[in-house]
Amino acid sequence: MADEKLPKLREAVAGLGQISDNEKSGFISLVSRYLSGDEEHIEWGKIHTPTDEVVVPYDTLEAPPEDLAATKALLDKLAVLKLNGGLGTTMGCTGPKSVIEVRNGFTFLDLIVVQIESLNKKYGSNVPLLLMNSFNTHEDTLKIVEKYTNSSIQIHTFNQSQYPRVVADEFLPWPTKGKTDKDGWYPPGHGDIFPSLMNSGKLDLLLSQGKEYVFIANSDNLGAIVDIKILNHLIHKQNEYCMEVTPKTLADVKGGTLISYEGRVQLLEIAQVPDAHVDEFKSIEKFKIFNTNNLWVNLKAIKRLVEADALKMEIIPNPKEVEGVKVLQLETAAGAAIRFFDHAIGMNVPRSRFLPVKATSDLQLVQSDLYTLVDGFVTRNSARTNPSNPSIELGPEFKKVGCFLGRFKSIPSIVELDSLKVSGDVWFGSGIVLKGKVTITAKPGVKLEIPDGKVIENKDINGPEDL
Repeated sequence: MADEKLPKLREAVAGLGQISDNEKSGFISLVSRYLSGDEEHIEWGKIHTPTDEVVVPYDTLEAPPEDLAATKALLDKLAVLKLNGGLGTTMGCTGPKSVIEVRNGFTFLDLIVVQIESLNKKYGSNVPLLLMNSFNTHEDTLKIVEKYTNSSIQIHTFNQSQYPRVVADEFLPWPTKGKTDKDGWYPPGHGDIFPSLMNSGKLDLLLSQGKEYVFIANSDNLGAIVDIKILNHLIHKQNEYCMEVTPKTLADVKGGTLISYEGRVQLLEIAQVPDAHVDEFKSIEKFKIFNTNNLWVNLKAIKRLVEADALKMEIIPNPKEVEGVKVLQLETAAGAAIRFFDHAIGMNVPRSRFLPVKATSDLQLVQSDLYTLVDGFVTRNSARTNPSNPSIELGPEFKKVGCFLGRFKSIPSIVELDSLKVSGDVWFGSGIVLKGKVTITAKPGVKLEIPDGKVIENKDINGPEDL
């Protein structure tokens, strides 16, 4: 089957003028691996829990050097790279997700820039910022970064690959079947970061500037800040790759975890787990940690492995239906590359380093009094005694950022909140305090307004009479 499909596909891809030769060969390589079915299957019996040498507990790290000159020397070996290919569509926004306002008028991107500026200013270092865009976010991002032209940090942008979606029944690139607009293409996941960094010339540029490590993180993870302790550890131990993991809660049971497998550290994703073991994978007793997608990687090692075409990460097939056409996208994840690097480790970090904003419920957390904002860093309020954050479930009326913001005169105080569930046409006044377990349900067709200054503790509210 693969024998028939591949030559036709290869011929069709050769004629695509919109993408580079590197992109064409990367795409063909991914497809041929997928068609050959040479994916590694995990043997469940060979899985071992990693030791503390493999997944290093953060609290065992040595304190970094205290003098400014030594810290500057460490930081001058670092570049920060944020994954900026995602659109804010799930939160009802157009354009890159990184330009959603998070707090005090600052967007994700503003906060990232301010953080690196304050770091460079404090230590006299020169940590550059790289943004990996997709073809969806590239043009908007170029306009947006213009506002940082007077910033003291170097900002570089580059694009990840653009691959054609494959029409499932014919196994041919959709753009050759007449789909020539953006919908005919897709960005192939963040595993593509390694070849794209190389093909864009940015990898060689960083190496020429004496950079040794890149800290990679999602642009919407507010906890993913530069940590000198981690950088110090990696440089001293010569670890080529480090994945930050953090203890699982019940909200993270589907997240990928690290295992020891045949003598190497490896990422195990739920898609690789045999059906019979899915419940075991989701248990937080056996698999206690999950991947935050904060990654620290040695730049020379990236160059070595990309040049050797050695990064054969697990392929994630992503079937979709677009405009009634069944298409296939083949993707890879950057975390899966861990097994190809020498002396790769996990780092079991505090939960504070994982603060992603995936939905408006996350936005409510970071805009509330649960956090403060200083020098671009979002820090948790020490008045909260419970180590975990409140669980917040907001109904579809709150899904889009604009609608969410319109329904709050001000974000309620939630320092003492355990859980909040809101459904229906609910509107919040200003100065509201929520404590314990709170459920607010507006009956169909009824507008429920929570008055200014109301304190609600451990209550189910189904109408004005319950207030």
